[in-house]
This record gives sequence, C-alpha cells and structure tokens, in this order.
Amino acid sequence: MIEQADCVVIGAGVVGLAIARALAQSGRDVLVLEAGNAIGTGISSRNSEVIHAGMYYPTGSLRAKLCVEGNGMLRRYATDHRVDFKMVGKLIVATGADECDALQGILTKGRANGVSGLIPISGERAKAMEPDVACVEALWSPDTGIVDSHGLMMALLADVEQAGGQVALNVPVIGGSGTELRTGGSEPMTVKARNVAIAAGLSSPAVARSLGLKAVPCDYLCKGNYFSVLGKSPFSRLVYPVPVKDGLGIHYTLGLDGRGRFGPDVEWIDRESYEVDAGRAAGFAASIKRYWPGIEGRELVPAYAGIRPKIYGPDEAPGDFEIHHGKAHGVLGLVALYGIESPGLTSCLAIARMVAEMMS
Repeated sequence: MIEQADCVVIGAGVVGLAIARALAQSGRDVLVLEAGNAIGTGISSRNSEVIHAGMYYPTGSLRAKLCVEGNGMLRRYATDHRVDFKMVGKLIVATGADECDALQGILTKGRANGVSGLIPISGERAKAMEPDVACVEALWSPDTGIVDSHGLMMALLADVEQAGGQVALNVPVIGGSGTELRTGGSEPMTVKARNVAIAAGLSSPAVARSLGLKAVPCDYLCKGNYFSVLGKSPFSRLVYPVPVKDGLGIHYTLGLDGRGRFGPDVEWIDRESYEVDAGRAAGFAASIKRYWPGIEGRELVPAYAGIRPKIYGPDEAPGDFEIHHGKAHGVLGLVALYGIESPGLTSCLAIARMVAEMMS
C-alpha cells in the first residue's frame, strides 16, 4: 500500500508531538508515525520532569538558546492549556570551598545565556530556605520548575488532532529513501511525504541510517537511575550539586505530588535496559550525603530509570543538540533531530518552532 502525505513526523514523544502541533497549526497536513503502542513511552516518560532555566549549557549552543526560549513558551502553554506545573525553584549548592569557582562559572554562563532571576546566595540563606541542606554557597534559580509531562503530551496531542493531524501507533519506520518511508507493523505501507521530521529519540540515528541519510552521528546509550527515599521528603525545592562529568550530578527533584526522588546518575550501557540495580544505592547515598547529611540511616529504594540519547561517548566532550536540514544530510524537505536529551522537555516548543520554520 502506498500513501501520500504532506508532513510526516517520526516519533510521538514530547518533541515529536510539539513539532506535529506547530506544523498542523500552520495549516499543514500532518501524520505522526509512532513505533510504540502509546505516545511518549520512551525518553518523554522517563525523566525528572524538570522545567530547566538554561544556566548549564555553552553560550550560543542550541541547548542554551532553545532551553531559555522554551522555558517561557512551556510555562505559557501549560498555563493556557491547564497542564499542571509548579515553579518550585532550584538550589545549586557548593558543598565545599573547592566547588565555589564552579558555582561562579555556572552563574556567569547562566547570565550570558539570558537566564532570568539567577542569583548567588550564602550557605546560611540556603539553609534558611531548606533547613536540611548542607552547603557553603548556592545559586538560587526561581525560573526552574516541574511539569506533568504526560499532561503536556496529552495537551499537545489534542492540539494536533484539533488542527486535523493524525497519530498512528504501532507503525515503526523500518527503511526507505529520504522522504519515502517504509513502515512495519501489522499493515506495512510506503509513505511518500513532502516533508519529514525524525524525532524518534533513542532511535533517531537508526531511522536516519535506514533512510540513507548522510552525516548521521554515532549514538550511545547513557542510563540514568533514580532512587526514592523512604519516609518524609527532605526538601521542598529542587536541590542540585555542582555538575559532574557527563551529567548534572545526583540531584533531588520533586514530583507534583510532593514526593522526592534522587537521580539520575551516569551509567553507560550497550543495550536498552530500564531495570534499576538496588546495589547502586550505596553510591547514591555517598553522593547525596555531601548536601544532605540527614540521609544517614534513611533507606533508598529503586524508583525508575531513563536513557539519555547521547551522540558523544564517555571520553568525548559534551555535545549539542543536532538538528540537520537539507544539505547537512543530502535530503531536501527532511529535518533530523539527534541527541535531544535534557533540556529537550523544556525546549520542546522552541524546537518545534525551529523545525516548522525549516519546513516552511
């Protein structure tokens, strides 16, 4: 069976749905192809659900630009569409004098990136805000929050469908050439599209290779494990240590239900797996104890895990989002998104606007 389509979006996670919404609301006919049996079952449902402010990323990078833009866009969208979110704010803490320079570097970068409200505070003030925290200095970010990622995706899906777009589940793209796609599933077909956006998360590089694209980056799997602490949650805000290699450190985040969790850590893996090894709890506790001594005697239990879609390896410098268009891969009308890890959730609407402009 051969189908004709104006715009096809491959992947129905938060970024794919945001792209589909932007295209559909601009008057385009949109078809979303999702390999899974529901929307957002991959990266979009296995993260910290944090609305990031944008202070960590290199100035001028896509991650910095799209995060800062996306922060405001997401908050306005969530307000207008009654998606549950809360701007709880975040403390980034230096637990010793040796970390204060790194804290100053984050402040400088955040201000260069246009992050609003970011201020340095004393350890005493941080402790007044969070009595159980231990630090010598901190940064306070009021523009950091948490969002109901599932509610967000449901709102985006409703917008797509209201604008005439369609989402097809259990339809993996298994090959083809450029904007001509071959699908699997129970009813295989060929879809000839005018425009295609590859927003398939962990699978984006594999999908791109199956379509014969050039300049597809290498892909790596970087697992992040999360643990919950039994008993009363220690903090009412997000608490982050100074970043570590490959990540932001084992930090404390809250769900909208008020329950806290710690993570993610950094575990490079060679196959997709979401099981949390309870044996990692000791390493978690040692890291957490630096900013929360009260963890002593408390029990950490496995919560869940997610996988970051890295396009750089463990011994390589951190990379940026990669959004390839036209000459970058040799196919006009196709946009391929790679390495859309954190802050992809925060950036989803800004990413969507950028992709829609590329396809206009």
